[in-house]
Amino acid sequence: MSQKLMQERILHAQTEIDRTKEAVGRGIMRQRYHFMPQTGWMNDPNGLIYFRGAYHYFFQFNPYCGFWDSMHWGHAVSKDLLHWEYMPLALAPSESYDAHQRGGCFSGSAIEHNGRLYLIYTGCANHGRGFEQTQCVAWSDDGIHFEKYAGNPVITAPEGVSPDCFRDPKVWKQGDQFYLVCGAGRHGRGCALLYRSEDLLHWTFCSILAESRGEWGYMWECPDFFPVGDQYVLTTSPMGAGDHTSIYMVGDFDQQTGRFFPQVCQEMDWGFDYYAPQSFLAPDGRRLVVSWANGWEWMPLWKDWGPTYQEGWCGFFNVPREVRMTEDHQLQFVPAAELQALRRDHTRWERATVTGEPVALPVGDGISFELKLLLDMAETDAEAVELHLRCGEGRETVCTVDLHGGELRVDRSNSDGWSVGVSRSGLRLSGRTVLDLHILSDQSSLELFADQYRNNHSNNIYATPRQTGAWICARGGRAVLRQLESWQLDTVQ
Repeated sequence: MSQKLMQERILHAQTEIDRTKEAVGRGIMRQRYHFMPQTGWMNDPNGLIYFRGAYHYFFQFNPYCGFWDSMHWGHAVSKDLLHWEYMPLALAPSESYDAHQRGGCFSGSAIEHNGRLYLIYTGCANHGRGFEQTQCVAWSDDGIHFEKYAGNPVITAPEGVSPDCFRDPKVWKQGDQFYLVCGAGRHGRGCALLYRSEDLLHWTFCSILAESRGEWGYMWECPDFFPVGDQYVLTTSPMGAGDHTSIYMVGDFDQQTGRFFPQVCQEMDWGFDYYAPQSFLAPDGRRLVVSWANGWEWMPLWKDWGPTYQEGWCGFFNVPREVRMTEDHQLQFVPAAELQALRRDHTRWERATVTGEPVALPVGDGISFELKLLLDMAETDAEAVELHLRCGEGRETVCTVDLHGGELRVDRSNSDGWSVGVSRSGLRLSGRTVLDLHILSDQSSLELFADQYRNNHSNNIYATPRQTGAWICARGGRAVLRQLESWQLDTVQ
């Protein structure tokens, strides 16, 4: 093992970041309040944790250009989930098990133990037998500078699991034991494998926690497993499951056998740009989840990663969301309360009627804003309600609440001359007296939340700074807004 080599590669990467970050920071597509790298490519959130009085985001990172390549771990810390300080890279490829141009230090998670911060990650390399993925450990005494364990890898693929489909460990402590769940593909079907350890270094295979029967693809990426109330939740991003990119299951966990028995299975987000979610606990006990706002080329509705590579960067995280559970064991994903600190210039409407004539929406500068509205279903007879956002230069993004067909759609086919597609989800309307919508807009994204945060769409929108118009109209009747609120959202410096 060469700690010196890893440090040399971290310093080399930092030199490149320092050389390019000022120019990249001037890019017109840069987000105003979403977390993103200073430069280069970013994908999965890794190692999310609150440690020694600060939130830590680690992330899959290529510091050298705006495309995926040999994976490092970036690192940033924050006191409030809004203002982030970039730290030295945590991990760089340096060992036989993680040093490959098309491999590296893949996704993983973090945990505190005896004052140390441990990272458990997937090492990916190729020695002529195809790509092999193994689980590895690193630690830090100061939460900044990390050392890889000399005994790596600590877990190799078990029999029946392809070595190139064995990755993304998520670790937690339960009682006096450590557990991790690892994504895998077994006999062409996705699954989550459960392991147990007493010291984070020596691991024993427990069970197949859960597996697809063909309906949820051939590989489960980035699994997470955690309790909410008296239930357990398993989340994953399944490969080969059609349009489904991030799902959750709610059910019972038999700790003795290591088996999970789901009773509920739903989509976390129906948009094109929500992948690899990872959860962690805030110090006040909230379960927060963060995801990568993009997708992969194997997805049926994927076009590409967007035009930001032209500015020397690619990738950001969706806003952190609090996980809540309803009485019927559905999950809600509510924007974290910390985001409210960005609000200013509040506007409020009470009882407004909307017809086929467009009504301008009060959305600040039309780029960085928050919009909430309540649709009075008892007094609304329209067939559909449309919100036209980021309008200008002949472009727009259209969010449609189809009351006749029971569907929620976000159409970005004419958003920016780059993006394509319409994200869709069914909309439960029977017996409803009010329908809630909540929208967060940033320079290059729109996040829409509906039906008490159970029906969400996250989509990247590469609109220009001149696309600032916004309006609402009804089709086939009138729509009554019981209430509308909006705020301009500040830029995070």
